[in-house]
Amino acid sequence: MKILLVGEGAREHAIADALSRSTYSPRIFAVMKLRNPGISRICEETRGEVKLGDSTDPSFVASIAEQFSVDFVFIGPEEPQFHGVADEVENRGIPCVGAKRGPSEIEMSKAFMRRLMWKYKIPGRLRFMAFKNIEDAVAYIEEYAESIALKPARQAGGKGVKVIADLQAYLKKEKEEVKKKHVRNIVEEHMRPYTDIEERILIEQKVEGPEYTLQCFTDGRVVKPLPLVQDNKNAYEMDIGPETGGMGSISGPGKTLPFISEEEYEESVEIVFQTVRAIEKEVGEAYKGIIAGQMMLTALWGPTIIEFYSRFGDPEAVNVLPLLETDLVEISEAIISQSLNKVKLEFRDSATVVKCVAPRGYPNRRDLAKGHPIYVDESKIKEAGGRVFYGSIDIVNGEMITGGSRAVEIFAEADTIPAASEIAEKCVQYVTLGDGWKLFHRSDIGTEELLNERIELAKLIREIYRYRREKNLIGRQIDWIPKRGRIEYEF
Repeated sequence: MKILLVGEGAREHAIADALSRSTYSPRIFAVMKLRNPGISRICEETRGEVKLGDSTDPSFVASIAEQFSVDFVFIGPEEPQFHGVADEVENRGIPCVGAKRGPSEIEMSKAFMRRLMWKYKIPGRLRFMAFKNIEDAVAYIEEYAESIALKPARQAGGKGVKVIADLQAYLKKEKEEVKKKHVRNIVEEHMRPYTDIEERILIEQKVEGPEYTLQCFTDGRVVKPLPLVQDNKNAYEMDIGPETGGMGSISGPGKTLPFISEEEYEESVEIVFQTVRAIEKEVGEAYKGIIAGQMMLTALWGPTIIEFYSRFGDPEAVNVLPLLETDLVEISEAIISQSLNKVKLEFRDSATVVKCVAPRGYPNRRDLAKGHPIYVDESKIKEAGGRVFYGSIDIVNGEMITGGSRAVEIFAEADTIPAASEIAEKCVQYVTLGDGWKLFHRSDIGTEELLNERIELAKLIREIYRYRREKNLIGRQIDWIPKRGRIEYEF
C-alpha cells in the first residue's frame, strides 16, 4: 500500500507516525514545502519518498500522487483544502482523506460558518456581523458600543483576533479607537495576502469561558470523536502575549478534560454532527475527512463554537494520534468508502501534554525566528520519557534550520496531566540553537495551577448556563439599553 501525505508540520509528522504503525505496512510518500526531518525519516524507513514543492497547488499534488501510484492521499493542513487539492486528486480517480473545496468553507470563511449555524439552528452559535470594507465596519463600531471579538473573516493562520470588553462608561472613546484601529489592521495586514474571499472583517459578540477542541473523523454520515484537547494560544505564561498557532496542549485521561463533563462532551459531538449534515445540505457534497470544533464553555449555551477547523488542530493532533490504537489506514479507508460506522475508535487511556518550542521572534517577527541551526537530542528526550514531533524545520546541506514558526513539539504521556507536564518540561532543555539565538516555550502548560484555573472557571460558567436552561433562556438574551428600553436577541 502507498499513501501520499500532504503537509510539513508537527501535525503531519504525527499523522505520518500513526499511518506508519498500520498493520498494512504502508509506504509513506510526502509533499512538503520544507523537508521536515521527522516525516522524511518515516518516508525513508517505509521505502517512500519526499517531494518538495507547493503543497497548495492542486495540479502539482495530483501529479505526484499519480507518479507514485498511491492508494490514497491524506491532507494535513487547511490551505491545500482551500485551494481544491482534494477535488483535483479525486478528479484523477485517486481517493482522498481531507475536505474538498466546498466543505472546507466551514473553516475558510468564518461568516459562512456563522450563517450556516444560524440557518440550521445549530446550538452553540453567536451573533455576528461580516463586512467587506473598513468603512462599514467602522460605522458599525461607532453606532454600537459593546464587548466584541474582531476577527479576519478568513482563516488567516490563527492570527488577527482581538477581544475587547466594553461594559463600563469610562474609556469608551478610547476603546472605540482601539476597535477601529484593529479593523484597519485586520484588512491591511492579516487579510492582505488573501484575495479568494470577499468579506474581510468579522465582528462577533464576546464570550468567556474555558476553551477546548473536539476533533472528529467523518465520512459525511457519522462522526467519530477523538478525546478532547485544550490548546493554549497565547505566546507567554499565564495566557498573556500575542496569539500563536498554539504553544502547547493537554488531554485526558479518558475522552473528556478535567473541566469538561461527560454531558458537555456529548453535546459538543452533537454540534459537530449537526454541522457536518448541514454542510452537505448547503454545498451538495459529503464531508469526508477530519472536522474539529474549536469550542468554549460559555454562560450563553454551555458548549459554544468559536470556530471550526476542516482538519486536525496543531498541536492538538500531537496529543491524541500517538494514543490511537485503531489502525489509521483502516479509518482512512472507512472515510473514503463511507463505512466509518463500522469502525470502533480506541485510544490508550493516558493523560498527555504537548509543549511547543519556538525561536524568539515567533509569532510576529517570523523573519527573526527563521534560519537558525537547531539541535534536538532525541536520545536524551527519549531517556526523559518524551517524544519529539518536528514542526517548522528544514534540512539544508544536511543541517536542521528553523523555518520561522514552532520548531518542535515535545509529547509526554503519564497518568495525570501535571505528571505529563513535568516530563515534557524536562525534555525541553534538549532542544537548542547553535548560533546563540534564544528559544522559548510555556512552562505553565499542564501545571496544577493552570489546570485549577480552568476547573474553577468551568464551575462558574456551568452554574450560569444551567440556570439559564432551567429558566428557558438558552438561545435568548435580554438587555436593557438607556433610551431604547428592553432588547431581546435570538440565538
